Amino acid sequence: MLLEGLVTSLNSAGEWNLAPMGPIISGDFERLILRPFKSSVTYRNLKQNPFGVFHITDDVLLIARSALDRLNSSPEFIKAQTIEGRVLKDCCRWYEFEIVACDDTTDRTRLEAKIVYQSRVRDFIGFHRARHAVLEATILATRLHLIAESEIRSQLKWLSSPVEKTAGPREQEAFEMVCDYVNDWYRRQSPASFRS
Repeated sequence: MLLEGLVTSLNSAGEWNLAPMGPIISGDFERLILRPFKSSVTYRNLKQNPFGVFHITDDVLLIARSALDRLNSSPEFIKAQTIEGRVLKDCCRWYEFEIVACDDTTDRTRLEAKIVYQSRVRDFIGFHRARHAVLEATILATRLHLIAESEIRSQLKWLSSPVEKTAGPREQEAFEMVCDYVNDWYRRQSPASFRS
């Protein structure tokens, strides 16, 4: 099972990083397979310091901000229980992990992690349609260099419907931020390709 969430990691200097990630999770939640790119901060941090925390969260605005490098301020953290790490104060569940195997022979690495501690802050009720739409829009926004602009814009238009119908203020803010990010990216690529 692949589950979208957020990973915190620390480098050897103790500087933290927050990144969205969809690890493959064993059915019993004892192991994670993380697949960061070698160019990512998460990969570099976990190579220096093989411990991190995977968070299950229903906060799609935080997921979108971290994916698109739009964190205005640091979210609140508490210290991890069994590792040197950071836990998001406002998450549903968290899983502290240790990297036990690494295959970085390709650009998309494969890091096998063993769960060493887990805890719960509050129930995860699930994602309603707007939260799913924001998550999908955010994933699209991270692939602008891979997918044709016409396809991106078509999918964003389709995703706007559930946002309009079911979003609360945080989901609306997240979707608008993603759309602004997409527009800004295309504007920087070629002024002629930008459509308001």
